[in-house]
Amino acid sequence: MNEIINRLRKVRKGAMFIIEAPSGTGKGTVIKELLKNDSNIKFSVSVTTRPPREGEVDGVDYYFVTDEQYNEFLEQDAFYEFVDSQYGSRYGTLRSEVDSFINVGQDVMFDMDWAGARQMKEKAGADVVTIYLLPPSIKELRSRLEKRGTDSKEVIEKRMGIILEKVSHWNEFDYVIVNVDLQETVTKIQKIISGERMKRVRQVGLKKFVRELVKEVNQKASA
Repeated sequence: MNEIINRLRKVRKGAMFIIEAPSGTGKGTVIKELLKNDSNIKFSVSVTTRPPREGEVDGVDYYFVTDEQYNEFLEQDAFYEFVDSQYGSRYGTLRSEVDSFINVGQDVMFDMDWAGARQMKEKAGADVVTIYLLPPSIKELRSRLEKRGTDSKEVIEKRMGIILEKVSHWNEFDYVIVNVDLQETVTKIQKIISGERMKRVRQVGLKKFVRELVKEVNQKASA
């Protein structure tokens, strides 16, 4: 039995899990916990034209590129999705990066906004699973932004100013979770991932397996 299960896992198609949330909701921390606890999920490293922040590593956090390089990717239709952020930088998800994982049965996780998620759904269809995280309150959201200490007061105010626009897209997502408690949120998403992995469209080895079952039944019937 274990041999059969392992064989089916090897021919499973990976899924693309997109997590979106207003800044300060805790999305980054949730993603880190999910990746730490599941070796079969790979993080999608996006291309960006913004400069690296302190501690960020090229090829690990992002692929940091020039505007000229970014334009070349656009001309080559190399992106699954691309977007201009509200802060002046541009981001994109490389097809080659994602396909190299899902085609060998590994899942890919994305930290992506609603516009990117919409593009991914249009291009990749059933391969994409979208999850939206909501904050428990706007007061708590501001508090988290201030405590993390990575943004200036001006940037924080800008982020707070676009919350309504961000949250208005919550109903475009497959799953919605209010992130009150980190571990509870992580556990809920882990259950979502487990369920999505079992969907028939991802278990591409099932057709062959079922044919073998039918063959076995016919052989016994004719014996």
